[in-house]
Amino acid sequence: MSKKVAFYTLGCKLNYSETSTIGRQFETAGFQTVNFTDQADVYVINTCSVTDHADKKCRKVVKEALKYSPGAYIAIVGCYAQLKPQEIAEIPGVDVVLGAAEKFQLVEHITDLTKKSKAEIYNRPIEETQTFIGSYSFGDRTRTFLKVQDGCDYSCTFCTIPLARGASRSNAITEVIKQAEEIAASGVKEIVLTGVNLGDFGIRNGQREDRFFDLVKALDEVEGIDRIRISSIEPNLLSDDIIEFVANSKRFVPHFHIPLQSGSNKILGLMRRRYRRELYAERVSKIKSLMPDCCIGVDVIVGFPGETREDFLDTYQFLNDLEISYLHVFTYSERENTPAAEMAGAVPGAQRAHRSKMLHILSDKKRRFFYESQLGKTAEVLFEADQKSGYMHGFTRNYVKVKAPYDPILINELKAVELVNIAADGDVEIIEKQEVLVH
Repeated sequence: MSKKVAFYTLGCKLNYSETSTIGRQFETAGFQTVNFTDQADVYVINTCSVTDHADKKCRKVVKEALKYSPGAYIAIVGCYAQLKPQEIAEIPGVDVVLGAAEKFQLVEHITDLTKKSKAEIYNRPIEETQTFIGSYSFGDRTRTFLKVQDGCDYSCTFCTIPLARGASRSNAITEVIKQAEEIAASGVKEIVLTGVNLGDFGIRNGQREDRFFDLVKALDEVEGIDRIRISSIEPNLLSDDIIEFVANSKRFVPHFHIPLQSGSNKILGLMRRRYRRELYAERVSKIKSLMPDCCIGVDVIVGFPGETREDFLDTYQFLNDLEISYLHVFTYSERENTPAAEMAGAVPGAQRAHRSKMLHILSDKKRRFFYESQLGKTAEVLFEADQKSGYMHGFTRNYVKVKAPYDPILINELKAVELVNIAADGDVEIIEKQEVLVH
């Protein structure tokens, strides 16, 4: 009987793509992938280090795994494992910890499943992590997260990602195209491009060989994929060429997620961001001039050291005036070995929480306003496999979330619908058109 392995992923889309690749390695080695609650022989926990909450959650997930399967072999990989391997090794029940360069060799390190009295650590200095390893998620057959870039050469004062993932590096365009064709052959209809600093795509062996725009043009020619979505791109790397190409693309959808982090130029300077708010506003204006129905998401951090009430209100007003669609709000948390952690002007926790609440409310208003602007229009929806209270969900090309009565025939289908109403839960209700766009 084959051994069973279960996975738990914390953090970003990039982590999900890498977990899927590690999962395929286990399946090749003869393991059966099961749900977390199915008493697995091996649990692989892929960690994040972006917030304190993610670090603490690692301990909780280990405890949960051992509750379901007390004798299970526990492996920890990911960003937290690169930054604090000794700390993880001391968590009761952990058997092996693998850093950024070693995580894709996990199967090779599991010679037997005997519980260890002391966790083994495989973790080399991040400066030695220079190889790019491609990966993509696989499972629900609806959309795939395709990793095309890793690491970051930026030095934002709040961020641990360069310490956890190393220098910027990318796959070759020919390899990305090959993976996209594999994904298309599997029946998946949407690819979400992911990376740590996606717009910095093109660096290999420390040298720039391509641009992200080159990749975009090449992927637009891949047959069998209906939609390609850009997960997140820095405003200083989102060129007019890219915006104009997406506006006329066969496959790239009108949806951008563009990190802002602060609407105060003073705070952007303290963060060492590579743009100012004026550039950000220009990018949003350019997108909306070419794609009026484009969905624009924004990352923003509240409570950064030195952020006064006036700085925050500056950010709030800037976001309120922008033609954006939703916010991802992050409450600043001090991270070890980052310049921001040593900065003066720490914002009290209560003020951080209050500012976060204000921006969450603004995000709800922005999303509703955007959804209302889409009512009465016909759109194509890619339906997903989830089912909740008799309903299923899907997304339009411009990322409007819709709900419909559950119908298994619609899963992974593109269907023409009319957007008619916003339900109490915030999702958009639809009227189905007769024609199915893609079978």
